[in-house]
Amino acid sequence: MKGLLWLSLLLQAIAFTCADIQPDQRVLGNDAVETTNGDSFHAEVAAQSGGQAAREPGAELVDSALAELHKLYQPLHHRTRKQHGVFGTLLHLALKAVPTLRLSAPTPESSSKHALSGTLLQATKLLEESARQNNTDALYILAEMNFYGNFSHPRNFPAAFDYYHQLASLNGNSSALYMIGMMYSTGIGGAVERDQARALLYYTFAANKGHTRAEMTVAHRHHAGIGTPKNCESAVRYYKRVADKAIAWYRSGPPGGRAWISESHRIADDHGGAYGEGASAASAGGNALKAHPNSDAYASIEDIIEYLDLMSQKGDFKASFNLGRIYYEGQRGLDKNMALARKYFFDVTQKYWRKNRPVDNPKTGLDRTAGKAAGYIGRMYMRGEGVEQDFNRAKVWFERGDILKDAQSQYGLGLLYLNGYGVKADAGQAIDYFKMAANQDYAAAQVQLGYLYLDHGSNEDVATANHYFELAARWANMEAYYHLAEANNIGVTHDRSCSAAVSYYKNVAERAEPLVSSWAEANLAYESGDLELALLEYLGAAEQGYEKAQNNVAHILDPDKSRLPITKLLSRHPTPPLLQDPTLALIQWTRSSRQGNIDAMVKMGDYYLYGIGTDADVDKAVQCYTGASEYHQSAQALYNLGWMHEHGVGLDQDYHLAKRYYDAALATNEEAYLPVALSLLKLRAKSAWNTFTHGRINSIQDEPTPRKEWSLSDWINNFLQDDDAQFYDEFYGEEYEDDISGGEPLDIDDGVMESVAILGLAAALVFLIMYRQQRQQAARRQEEETRRQQQQQQQHQGVPAGGNQQQPLQQERGLFPRPGDPDFGQWPAGVVGH
Repeated sequence: MKGLLWLSLLLQAIAFTCADIQPDQRVLGNDAVETTNGDSFHAEVAAQSGGQAAREPGAELVDSALAELHKLYQPLHHRTRKQHGVFGTLLHLALKAVPTLRLSAPTPESSSKHALSGTLLQATKLLEESARQNNTDALYILAEMNFYGNFSHPRNFPAAFDYYHQLASLNGNSSALYMIGMMYSTGIGGAVERDQARALLYYTFAANKGHTRAEMTVAHRHHAGIGTPKNCESAVRYYKRVADKAIAWYRSGPPGGRAWISESHRIADDHGGAYGEGASAASAGGNALKAHPNSDAYASIEDIIEYLDLMSQKGDFKASFNLGRIYYEGQRGLDKNMALARKYFFDVTQKYWRKNRPVDNPKTGLDRTAGKAAGYIGRMYMRGEGVEQDFNRAKVWFERGDILKDAQSQYGLGLLYLNGYGVKADAGQAIDYFKMAANQDYAAAQVQLGYLYLDHGSNEDVATANHYFELAARWANMEAYYHLAEANNIGVTHDRSCSAAVSYYKNVAERAEPLVSSWAEANLAYESGDLELALLEYLGAAEQGYEKAQNNVAHILDPDKSRLPITKLLSRHPTPPLLQDPTLALIQWTRSSRQGNIDAMVKMGDYYLYGIGTDADVDKAVQCYTGASEYHQSAQALYNLGWMHEHGVGLDQDYHLAKRYYDAALATNEEAYLPVALSLLKLRAKSAWNTFTHGRINSIQDEPTPRKEWSLSDWINNFLQDDDAQFYDEFYGEEYEDDISGGEPLDIDDGVMESVAILGLAAALVFLIMYRQQRQQAARRQEEETRRQQQQQQQHQGVPAGGNQQQPLQQERGLFPRPGDPDFGQWPAGVVGH
């Protein structure tokens, strides 16, 4: 009898342990709707009692409280994000600078701690009375209200921790365990001190009970080594569990898988990065917007839609198609609108098909665009998006797109024939359509071909399937990532790689945002101006390993957004205490930098340099700046290193090295011209004074030019080639440098003896010619002297001058006879003859 009693108590304990609110559903952002897990305690009792659920004590009070809370339910909405021009920005800053007078407004501290009243007070009392009866629903709702401030309830983090702890101790609720772990990890609200060991313990308890976000968090901690040594095997095990859920959720949607709008982004990037436009690695160098200022690169989505709609009304079919895609796919801040998408797609197709036949002489490019629009319309009918699901109509539109070689239409036809949607299943025909789409590099078709090859099972087929998955992975296809993760985890086609498997599983898990994260709620809170709620929502995603969420948390908590005091003077309200946690900001900057964010690494250096959130440590600052500078993408990091060399902070004071870092900063980002130019001007003045006073600091020096020792072969080669090289350089110019391909450079040593011999023969020939000419000139002078003497003798003897008249004396000639001289013809003959 005693044994049966113990067995009964054990079964009851197990039943209460299984009682659990659905891990991934909670009261978020003033949402009072709450669902329970299928294997919860309520479901178990209902199944055992023939569908009659046995309610917990105090359940009626919870129902009454929820009825009251529904009266307060006000969902958040997207706030229109409009880009302001220069004048709009100046006006916005001017309005901020205008002082405002408040006669009786309470301070933010007092308003945040206002007493409950009215409907909220009544609902809270009902929930507290139910919680005293250990009602799990009441405990969970009260914990969420005190943590997130749902229904405008004042946040009280110690009370939230108590409710979570009571719920976890009562029946091991996985959501409560997860939240306790997050509070220990972050120390948010000062309810408990940060304790990474306890955080990992509670996270692990929740993960082992199947809590998806806890599984991601534990996987990330083992992967990054947070609170525990790095362990790839543990990380891959937990990440695989999340990836399995994500891929099952993705495939549970309509044909082709679920579709959603990706909400993950860095809020700092909306303003150009952590250091602003042009100064951050996120908006400089290769990441900078290099479009023409008059283009739409800097325009908001509202302006783009307005412009495209105007062009569409003028008959621009490309504008109509682009509008259809925008409304069909949606984006952050713009919800999907299937009705408008279908309208614009039909506008394109009606320009090409009239009475179910193509028009004569369509505009250039209309056929291709119409084929793509037909593919989207067929996809909408196949999936039932904005219209009633109709496979026959989908087939008609896909066939139209197929005639125009549209890849999406071919993929859609492949799905119809593969699964027998509205047609007789035909795997062979499906494969043909998939191959046609895959040949156009359509990722979804490549994934389907990978599936079909995997079914065959042979080694060659598995290798071919893996090849198709790798092709699709180039387009960030979720299913391709999942199968590559499986292949690397098992070791298919190559050796097992745990690190590669973790990377792929992590990508799969993080892409299923609606299933595993609170990105949408966080963005809504941030756009609505509720920074505290946004911080709490981003914090959960950051703990799960989202690098962008870690960056967002750090950016919200960053007290060093600007070194200028004007930003603080323009601020209307003091910073709430919840947003004053520089230590947590440093932790998140560090985790973001470990996932490859360069600006986060530079921010870490700033925190260590100025002692923000930690004790000042110049050596760590130098390490952070040096690590960021090695990527040659952050001009800020290079500039900081130059500044440290200039002033001798953490590094040896060296003006020459400081100049080199300043120059490198300018080479990395041309927008750093002004600060670099001013710094170099000051640096050169200091270096000149240091040189004049014979200071001990290494001054700026010209880069030494190495002097080359010229050998005899170098001199000869330079003599032979300089004139020709100069001629060709002047003739062709720089534009021909890349087009003219030359051979190997002349090897001087191989022909040096031949060159010397040729030069020697030429010199000997010139010497002989000159020697012969000198002898000829000497003989002529002697003959002329003899003739002159004979003439003088004849004149003394009385001989008439005309009787023996001599030719005029030959003028002195140069080295060679002049043209027209009688000896000119004899000169070359004489040269040859001698």
